[in-house]
Amino acid sequence: MNALKTWRQLCRLSHQQRLFVQATYSSSMLSRKQSTQSSLSLKDALERVVPEKQKEVLEFRKKYGNEKLGEYTVDQAYGGMRGIKGLVTETSHLDPIEGIEFRGYTIPQCQELLPKAEGGEEPLPEGLFWLLITGEIPTKEQVVNLSHEWAAKADLPQHVVQMLNNFPDTLHPMSQFSAAITAMNSESKFVQAYNSGVPKADYWRYVFDDSMELIAKLPTLAAYIYRNLYKDGKVAPVDPNSDWSANLATMLGFDDKMFTELMRLYLTIHTDHEGGNVSAHTCHLIGSALSDPYLSFAGGMNGLAGPLHGLANQEVLVWLTKLSEALGPDPSDEKVRTFIWDSLKGGKVVPGYGHAVLRKTDPRYSSQREFALKHLPDDPMFKLVSQVYKIAPDVLLEQGKAKNPWPNVDAHSGVLLQYYGLTEMNYYTVLFGVSRALGVLASLVWDRALGLPIERPKSMTTELLKKHVGAS
Repeated sequence: MNALKTWRQLCRLSHQQRLFVQATYSSSMLSRKQSTQSSLSLKDALERVVPEKQKEVLEFRKKYGNEKLGEYTVDQAYGGMRGIKGLVTETSHLDPIEGIEFRGYTIPQCQELLPKAEGGEEPLPEGLFWLLITGEIPTKEQVVNLSHEWAAKADLPQHVVQMLNNFPDTLHPMSQFSAAITAMNSESKFVQAYNSGVPKADYWRYVFDDSMELIAKLPTLAAYIYRNLYKDGKVAPVDPNSDWSANLATMLGFDDKMFTELMRLYLTIHTDHEGGNVSAHTCHLIGSALSDPYLSFAGGMNGLAGPLHGLANQEVLVWLTKLSEALGPDPSDEKVRTFIWDSLKGGKVVPGYGHAVLRKTDPRYSSQREFALKHLPDDPMFKLVSQVYKIAPDVLLEQGKAKNPWPNVDAHSGVLLQYYGLTEMNYYTVLFGVSRALGVLASLVWDRALGLPIERPKSMTTELLKKHVGAS
């Protein structure tokens, strides 16, 4: 009877809905089965997965290596190579409609399937890292084991602590973050292995070891920067039995359980966004020269610090604050609409709206909105964010310039951090960087596992481009 009831319910769904349900069930059952059979160690799981993927890529390249992926235009050459299919990134794919997919799983699927902390509702970033590395949904035991492994490696080298303590208060948090990561390359196992002549086929193992060490230390590093710049300089010790996000929250000085839950969500959804964004591409590019993960990731963080990449949530908060100050509390929809139009007519943008690839509301925005609706529905700034969400897309469509009038992740994240008391906007990109490490370092491991070569695209002068198209 239960099977018949389930079948009747499935039949009432649309064709696309049935496909989604079936795919979700099949993929989750397969992944759970695969992960259950594997060791509690992530490296053991990777030892099993890497040879399978190497064989798959080798056979694919042998058969289809000469197939063309497409053509590109002069505008694309001048326009930052946008849209040119020229990189391989195994960990995630950005679909214009569905949004980011981590190894084929959407954010809602990850929220449902990835293990959670005891009593928590948000996925643990450790579980997403396991998924990015292996392509498999981990078990709760595997994630707990990974949490303990990272906690055991969380201490910073003493020379890095000394360097952080000596930085002036005027040095930007991202500059401190990048410099300290660079200095930690003194610990690189990859450098030691390379200098000792380890075979190329084994590079990925040492890149993995470095990545694990670096990821483990990032919450401690982030906490030192925050406590030195904005608090008393004291950092609480790592709890060896706690998860990565909870340790970060505690070391920052926050004891609100909901802030810890927010960190779990935040650190999960900001991890990866394909390989063509500045931070991911920079990390890949530097790593292609066989620079170690510390140097590669530090370079990516220098890119993330740029206003067009990682600082967008600050710009959203500044714009919302100006809106609030100009219109006062509980402004009418018409006043908000007029403010948005005035911004556009003044040559400005609505920060947090639009995306180079997405053509719908960013699922990362939606997941944060759901969190806010559950935990802070009456917060004035969240209400303002919701009001802008209701009004801005129609205004942008009416203006006719935006290809995507919907909000992205940055339109929401800063408001959540402000609500829980993390108000220092200059620091926000450091949190973004802690999260982004999971994606770009997982990709770096696979770069070496697949033996990807040094990146060296051909560049052209304007004169050569003119000759190529017959313009001179």
